[in-house]
Amino acid sequence: MYEQIYSIENLKLADEKARKGKKEQYGVLAHDKNKDANIESLHEMLKEKTYKTSEYTTFMVHEPKERIVYRLPYFPDRITHHAVMNVLEPMFVKVFTADTYSCIKGKGIHAALRSVKKALLDIEGTKYCLKLDIKKFYPSVNHEILKQLLRRKIKDNNLLWLLDEIIDSAEGLPIGNYLSQYLANFYFTYFDHWIKEQKCVKYYFRYADDLVILSPSKPCLHELLSEIRNYLTENLQLTIKGNYQVFPVDARSIDFVGYRFFHTHILLRKSIKQNFARMIARRKNKKSIASYNGWAKHCSSINLLNKLLHE
Repeated sequence: MYEQIYSIENLKLADEKARKGKKEQYGVLAHDKNKDANIESLHEMLKEKTYKTSEYTTFMVHEPKERIVYRLPYFPDRITHHAVMNVLEPMFVKVFTADTYSCIKGKGIHAALRSVKKALLDIEGTKYCLKLDIKKFYPSVNHEILKQLLRRKIKDNNLLWLLDEIIDSAEGLPIGNYLSQYLANFYFTYFDHWIKEQKCVKYYFRYADDLVILSPSKPCLHELLSEIRNYLTENLQLTIKGNYQVFPVDARSIDFVGYRFFHTHILLRKSIKQNFARMIARRKNKKSIASYNGWAKHCSSINLLNKLLHE
């Protein structure tokens, strides 16, 4: 597997994928001035195992929540991450359960929406919801645990060396790294299998560290919550946020992946509606309207769209 990653052909493919939508960025333009030599240099660095992750720069984002985003140079790091994923993505996807939706081709927000919507057709089986997420998930990922989990699937020591080098380049998993989103899903994947195969949970949905479980029984969800807390603490050294909830679906709705789910209908999350309204108030930007329409068309939004777009 490692030889596939550092092959010239794979590095060129990684370069093409990494630059999509970024062709005018400084790092891409600088790389293109010496592209062939850079690819050859990266090939040698990986082959001889002299590659070392560059220094990160960081910046703060405030939407949808405040967090630090990490950024690496285009060459050699972002090309390297894409080269790794060209080879490892099929392995990652194969081990993921069908119940995880973030950062996976063919999945995503609207696939999660369709799955929850379908589950809610079983009204008796989805009376109650357990909703939880993880306290500071990305910064809390334990490197040694992640490495041991990877060694359950990967036996190529050279590849493990490269993954260790990338993992140890920052605390936790740095938000912004292309590899981080897959490693985050992988960190959870044996928990996913435990939920489905040992706890036999029928209705389970995970988007990154945001978890929803549906059940006909409130006491069963409280008991499961206790077991989940123990599993996450003992096996992954993760802590559940204090804002977890066990509640009747019809009384409150399920706030998940940007939507509010009821048994009878689906609405947009309040914060998304507010952002939509603010954007319309500032200026009716066609691209932004199309983006929000993409959200709205999957839920009961005719009245909202009429109010915002035709006032």
